[in-house]
Amino acid sequence: MYKIVFFDVDGTLVSEIDRSIPLSTIEAIEKLIEKGIKVVVATGRPHNLCEEFKSMGIDTFISANGALVKCKDNVIYKSTLSTETVRELSAFAELKGHGMSFFTELLTMNGMGSEDERVMKALKETLSLTQYPEKMSALPEEVYCICLYADENEAQKFQDRFPELWFERFHGYVMNVLEETKVSKSTAIKQVLDYLNICKSEAIAFGDGGNDIDMLEYVGLGIAMGNGAEQLKQKADFVTKKASEGGIAYALKKFGVI
Repeated sequence: MYKIVFFDVDGTLVSEIDRSIPLSTIEAIEKLIEKGIKVVVATGRPHNLCEEFKSMGIDTFISANGALVKCKDNVIYKSTLSTETVRELSAFAELKGHGMSFFTELLTMNGMGSEDERVMKALKETLSLTQYPEKMSALPEEVYCICLYADENEAQKFQDRFPELWFERFHGYVMNVLEETKVSKSTAIKQVLDYLNICKSEAIAFGDGGNDIDMLEYVGLGIAMGNGAEQLKQKADFVTKKASEGGIAYALKKFGVI
């Protein structure tokens, strides 16, 4: 019996076509909650861009690709970057003219790349944003995640300058920048399961992107969206319909969860 379901957001809960939430998805989540099955959002978005899902009855959020986990108002896990790393990366990105985003509970950027079509396209595809986020006025005290906007050739100069850091690409023009403490959705899921005293075999996860692979592999039932990346589909236990075609409700009914 499944007791908890983790959902990625963009391309999973939210349609890959128009960024709306399909009615069948809303109804499926309502049924899960009615049955006492825990629903958790697990996203690369910063926490403040998860607000729309609270109205659906969801109260537990894994944000910043696993670096911040909140259940209601309780922080049950967080992983922050060192002040030195944030400062040096920010200075280097500004020097080289590269866009960089900083995830606290909010989302700010360094002001670079606002006129770059590649940056704006990436913001839309990864965060459903159509406007460049607010420029930070000062470096935040706690940063859970940094995203660098760069292609492979552009990113190489950052990798050469900061060989001690991890650069993980999850989009054609965006990379997570991590320190030795490696964050991931699966790490955060473990924290949620421990907090709620639920076994991973009792968990389901839905996703569509490369940063969802570890999440789908970790839980008892990993489901890839029909619009998902091929690499993810190969690792999933089941490939459902596209998000825009009601893939979430379809899979939950197929496995008798709702």
